This record gives sequence, C-alpha cells and structure tokens, in this order.
Amino acid sequence: MSDAYLRQILSRLRVDTGPNSAARGVQSALRPTLLRWASHYLMSLEPSGSFAKGTAIHGGTDIDIFASVSSDVPDSLAVIYNSLFNRLREEGFNPRPQNVSIGIRVGAYSVDVVPARRQGPTGQFHSLYRRKADTWTQTNVLTHINAVRNSGRAEEIMIMKAWRQQRGLTFPSFYMELVTIEACRGRRVGDLAENVWATLAYVRDNIRSAVFIDPANTNNRISDDLTASEKLTLANAASMARQATNWAQIVA
Repeated sequence: MSDAYLRQILSRLRVDTGPNSAARGVQSALRPTLLRWASHYLMSLEPSGSFAKGTAIHGGTDIDIFASVSSDVPDSLAVIYNSLFNRLREEGFNPRPQNVSIGIRVGAYSVDVVPARRQGPTGQFHSLYRRKADTWTQTNVLTHINAVRNSGRAEEIMIMKAWRQQRGLTFPSFYMELVTIEACRGRRVGDLAENVWATLAYVRDNIRSAVFIDPANTNNRISDDLTASEKLTLANAASMARQATNWAQIVA
C-alpha cells in the first residue's frame, strides 16, 4: 500500500527524460546564444544533472545543460561564468546567479546552465567556477551521471527530492543522491517505502557527521556543501518525518 502511494506520486512528478522529451528542445533553443558567447570554443552542449541521471522531478529544475568550452579558452573561470551570465541577460533570459550554474527559464522550462572549461584537449574532466567561494573545483559529469544511473535508486531519490521540495529544505541534489544511495546500500531494490524510510533515518542520525566525497574528485568533500546549521535543519526535518503516522504526512 505504501509503495503504491509513493509510486502514484512518482507518476505525477516524474520528468520525461527520453530521447523525444520536449525538454530536450532547450538545447536547440540555447545553442545560438551559447555560440555567440563562446564561438569556436564551445565544445558541447549536453543535458546533465538530474535530467541525465533520470532523477528529475517537476517543480525543480527541468533540465541542466552542461556547456563545455575548450581548454584553450584564455579567460579565468570567473570570467567564463560572468560573461555567460551577461550574455544570457543581454538576450532576455533574466538569469539568476547560483553556485556553479546559472538559472534561467526557456519557454515553460526551468533550466540550469553550467559553464565549464575542459581540462585538456580530450576527456571528461572539467573545471567549474564556484561563485559562492570565489574558487574552482574539478568535476567529471559523466562519472556523476553513471554513479546515480547505475545505483538502482532513482525512485528513492525522486521521493527524497519531493520531500525536500515540499518542506523547503536546502539539500543539494548530488549530495542528496549520494546520501540516498548510501542509506539504501544492501537494501532490496523495489522496496520503495522501506528504502525511503531508511533514508530518512539515515539523514536524521548521520547527516551531521557523515562525510561524502565526490567520486570524480577525491579532494572535493560534497558534504561540505552544507553548513552545520543546514545539516541540523535536515536532521530535524527527517526526525519529524519519521514521527509521521502515514506517508501522506511526509510527502504528497
């Protein structure tokens, strides 16, 4: 009964990420603007984030677009980020500065654009500007995508995202994905309600102390993306959820 309730929520919230998804039209719509921004330095423009991982839900970002520019770009990462922000503003997208991405709307879609400079002439390792800390980090988007897609925990992750969204919680998506995968480690795939219940217990008991490392960069502690206060808020919210007497009190 609990699994059926949660899967009914998933059927309503799940974003179509298939090859014919209407959201993929965002790539075509953005390409002219990004070519005017990066010119011949633009190497690729591909879906990333939750969309590419199959964990996107309605009400969040509909699609993330990873804009890869050549390692030959002479500008700093800050200049790359800010010049894209300015280009998007000039072309009427009303951009919002975020941490490593820039939030815009393209038609009916909420889009996060992530500018990144390739670290060499080939390969998937990129450098990203981290605006809030005015520094940079290394990432490999394909490693992130595969870590989540191959985990078998997409359903649990999407329910956790719905819980986060409906409670107004701060919990970066990749951090949440790694936490959910760890909380469900060894648990049977398909036991959706039991696995989400276990994930809430894990957040309650461990989020303040557990360390999560970026699988694409061992120097990047994903768990440092939240402050101690933000982690405490998450732990308290998970504790409240675990006191609920039915799933409708947790996620709707």
